Amino acid sequence: MNQNQFQARLLCLLSAWLCVLGTALPVPAAEHLVVYSGRAERLIKPVLDAFQTKTGIQVDLLSSGSTELVNRLQAEGLRTPADVFITNDAGSLDRAYELGLLLPLASKEIDQVIPATFRAPDNSWVGLSGRVWVLIYNTSQVTPKDLTSLFDLADPKWKGRIAIPNAGSEYLQAGVSVIQAFHGDDRTRRFLEGLKANAGTQVFGKSSQIVEAVAKGQAAVGIVNHYYIYRHLATQPNAPIAILMPDQQQGGMGAILNAAGVGIVKQTRHAEAATRLVEFLVSQDGQKMFADLNKEYPIRADVAPDPALPPRNSFRTTTVPLARLSELREPAMALIEKSGLR
Repeated sequence: MNQNQFQARLLCLLSAWLCVLGTALPVPAAEHLVVYSGRAERLIKPVLDAFQTKTGIQVDLLSSGSTELVNRLQAEGLRTPADVFITNDAGSLDRAYELGLLLPLASKEIDQVIPATFRAPDNSWVGLSGRVWVLIYNTSQVTPKDLTSLFDLADPKWKGRIAIPNAGSEYLQAGVSVIQAFHGDDRTRRFLEGLKANAGTQVFGKSSQIVEAVAKGQAAVGIVNHYYIYRHLATQPNAPIAILMPDQQQGGMGAILNAAGVGIVKQTRHAEAATRLVEFLVSQDGQKMFADLNKEYPIRADVAPDPALPPRNSFRTTTVPLARLSELREPAMALIEKSGLR
């Protein structure tokens, strides 16, 4: 075999090996994120799907209670597969922040469009959408002049006529935290005892059940986050229900405002993709989806809420900072337990 023939054969062998190696090399997997979510899947999945479609980043969603997920992140520690943590309550996010479970986030966009009251000092959690704790009433049984405050529901005249969340409700826990911070232990305890006495058996695990009870006339008044009322009316516009924004009177504490939010898990291996998700959720497109699909109040001032909602400047909210909800929760839970609410 002469030298030219040897070189030609060597080139053929090399080409064959390159082909084999080319087919054997693994194709890089599509980038993906694992999201732990304390929000109901129907409320968050459409927004995550929109992000996935826009970016090509796959999102794997695990849903559970916000408190359970904080405990899970703490237990998993360095082994957690989670990249992003979404909750239905700012208190749960702030608890995760206090435990050192979240990653500080440097983002000019977040600093510019999300007010400081709706995020941690280092942006390790960021508010996404606001919800207001309101009174829902049956329009055939109650008129707006009959009620001005959440505290009215503890009056004996409402015995057997109200529907309330159960003690496990994160909305109830957050609401009681704010009331206790604003009014102190004694008044909050009397309020809870009055709720228990007046609600009787009409204590529900889901806010949608409270709306149903009021719409059917089983209860005259209930306490829910505002968006449950508007979602019900979107499908049943003739339902005899309406919203009353409580505690707007002079000297009143204002309506209780809470926020769903998001944080990046400290142990994430996909920080860049996780940051892209957070920035999408606070973008105009993401915020508009929360407003249009969920009837929540966008946190961004330049995104309008659903026109059916009371304008944001038409009512006052409490001055208790969202960042205090975590520290306030334990004392609130103690009062809830003492009151006998279940």
